[in-house]
Amino acid sequence: MSEKKVRIGFVGVGGMGQCAHLKNYATLPECEVTAIAEYRQGMAHAVAKKYNVPRVYPDHEAMLATEELDGIVASQQFVRHAVLLPDLLKANVPLFTEKPLAGCIEAGQTILDALAASTTWHMVGYHKRSDPATMYAKTRIEALKQSGELGKLKYVRILMPAGDWVANGFTDLIGSDDPMPEQTYEKHPTDMDTKTYEEYIAFVNYYIHQVNLMRHVLGEDYTLAYVDKNNVLLVVETPSGVTGTIEMSPYTTSIAWEEEILVAFEHGYIKLELPAPLASNRCGRVEMLRDPGNGVTPETTVPTLPWVHAMRQQAINFIEAIQGKRPPMCTAQEAMKDLIVARDYIRLRLGK
Repeated sequence: MSEKKVRIGFVGVGGMGQCAHLKNYATLPECEVTAIAEYRQGMAHAVAKKYNVPRVYPDHEAMLATEELDGIVASQQFVRHAVLLPDLLKANVPLFTEKPLAGCIEAGQTILDALAASTTWHMVGYHKRSDPATMYAKTRIEALKQSGELGKLKYVRILMPAGDWVANGFTDLIGSDDPMPEQTYEKHPTDMDTKTYEEYIAFVNYYIHQVNLMRHVLGEDYTLAYVDKNNVLLVVETPSGVTGTIEMSPYTTSIAWEEEILVAFEHGYIKLELPAPLASNRCGRVEMLRDPGNGVTPETTVPTLPWVHAMRQQAINFIEAIQGKRPPMCTAQEAMKDLIVARDYIRLRLGK
């Protein structure tokens, strides 16, 4: 693809649409947001004026019938994905949506079937992969696995307390009094009763990022081995013999965000600390310990990383994927694996 600006159309500019996505795409020099499709027209026009978007449409059908786009960003409730995305995929241009892929495995398969019938790809917004700290750590983890200088990868621990994920990230949100038309949602899964499905959705909504990040830092798939009865500890195992744990809100914080990832080798580790999802102009922190022994002085390093937050870097990564400069950070096909892990979690926890 040439170096001309990438033309992006937005489907939905609600809270996350504006404050997690549009504000970043609208200020990237490689990108041009050419259109917004939004049911709430008053809000849509106000948002378009703020971010210099030239055209506004009442729905995605009108936008796709008129615009020549290089990519689509659709920030929607994930339980609507299976209803909306098959239409968007017919445009045959790269598609970005928030996590997760859908609200259940059956709905996710509907999306994958539509994707297979198209000629494009779908990137799912697991923004933690795009944090500069995670990108740096991932490169180092893979290098250490190849070199063996710190021995084998043994253990991954993800700590995820509930906290203030917004971090004042909605202070520039343009609100709306426009009425929202009645929405259509994906069908209830056939393998879960209502209470079980509610438990499933709650887990997917809050912990699916960590389910996905576990696979990313491991560099391989995994299976669930254990879920404790208090619903705090989730244990995974990989085919290569690595153990991982996700600690799900062993405590909570009212203001802070204290998400941590430990990637442990035999003779050292990489630690990641990630900021609140909507914290602006702030990336995570990486700490690396090397203790190779044999008289070599152990060393702890903390690299200095750019003042770029994950949501902005995610927008950059999507644009670069459209340009052919990098693969999508997480494809829809991989994101389906997260829904399967979440279903296994429910089976282990509830026996259903």
